[in-house]
Amino acid sequence: MSSILSNLRNTVIAGFILAIIFIFFLAQGSFDQTAFNMWLLRWFHVLSATMWVGILYYFNFIQIPNMAKIPDNQKPAISKVIAPAALFWFRWGAVATVVTGLILAHLNGYLHDAMTFSNGQWPIGVGMWLGIIMFLNVWGIIWPNQKRALGIIEVDAETKAKAARTAMLFSRTNTVLSIPMLVAMTVAQNTFS
Repeated sequence: MSSILSNLRNTVIAGFILAIIFIFFLAQGSFDQTAFNMWLLRWFHVLSATMWVGILYYFNFIQIPNMAKIPDNQKPAISKVIAPAALFWFRWGAVATVVTGLILAHLNGYLHDAMTFSNGQWPIGVGMWLGIIMFLNVWGIIWPNQKRALGIIEVDAETKAKAARTAMLFSRTNTVLSIPMLVAMTVAQNTFS
């Protein structure tokens, strides 16, 4: 067991093996391939959203508030190793979340109604638009500024500081938006009269 849990790749593989076993037992008996495919897509949507929002919360609740407490000689460990790796999963988690969400909305037949807040699809539409705004913040503002702030792109100290602040402010914007976005996404499955 230690060889599985001491290696992240092995841990993730073990998690997927357990999920496949669970899926196998779910698929026994009467089996609707379309329903299964929709469920699998929704599962991947939730998995990628968990990655994306989890890392957003890591940045805003853990990394940013504690950077001032880290001695300057230890900060390169964060800025050169941890943050770039986290930003990789953060960016691609955003892509996977938005793409799978849009595909799900299309396959379920409510993409247009949700995006235009019509036919009672406004709650999921609000969630989708907030997710898209967050996605655009990640790729259009946070990531380009993080590349400057982390020294991935060489800039002068003033530009680096300004980029770090801009990235932080838009990361905080995404944190603000994530809360009503999650409400909209979860309430959309329920009907209120």
